[in-house]
Amino acid sequence: MYVGRDMTELTMLSMNEWRSSELAHFQHSFQQILPYLNQEGQTIYREIISEIESRGGLRRLEADYTHGTETVHD
Repeated sequence: MYVGRDMTELTMLSMNEWRSSELAHFQHSFQQILPYLNQEGQTIYREIISEIESRGGLRRLEADYTHGTETVHD
């Protein structure tokens, strides 16, 4: 479950001030409702994707045979 700032507060900030967890949450949320987004919503979604890409993508939170896990404290 997401615990963090809501979209109202985040729209007052530059996207480079968003936490990675916020970007990941809203990217997933917007992806789920993408067919129903209006032009403004689609623009915000593209900006989120661009910000994630500019940061080098989202970090892995699951383990596999080459990557371990680390505890994330919010």
